[in-house]
Amino acid sequence: MEPSDDQRLADEWAAALGEDPSAPSIDVDEVMAAQLDELQDTSAPITDDERRKLDTILDIPVTISMEVGRSQISIRNLLQLNQGSVVELERLAGESLDVLVNGTLIAHGEVVVVNDKFGIRLTDVISQTERIKKLR
Repeated sequence: MEPSDDQRLADEWAAALGEDPSAPSIDVDEVMAAQLDELQDTSAPITDDERRKLDTILDIPVTISMEVGRSQISIRNLLQLNQGSVVELERLAGESLDVLVNGTLIAHGEVVVVNDKFGIRLTDVISQTERIKKLR
């Protein structure tokens, strides 16, 4: 008896995953489809007044900056800095950078290079509640 296409495919996957193909397999005809509820949008639509208010703030410019680290030095040491000087930062090598918007921490990320330009890939975004707590 020739194995079905489904069984042959299952055997190929089992072999690729390093599983024992002689182990009992699931009969595809016996598997039942999961019954899922339809997703519904429960949010209220935005009114024209709310949209105008939102459009007003969307065009406000903000300053976004990435902070590699910080260091405190005396004015004497600051005045001695020149080309080639090295300033040690408190952050460890390989640690994520801080992403600040108008001086407020909003995320952490890592440096990437895209088309010969530096960028930052966000690895962790601070929740809105945490940001509000820091403002107080």
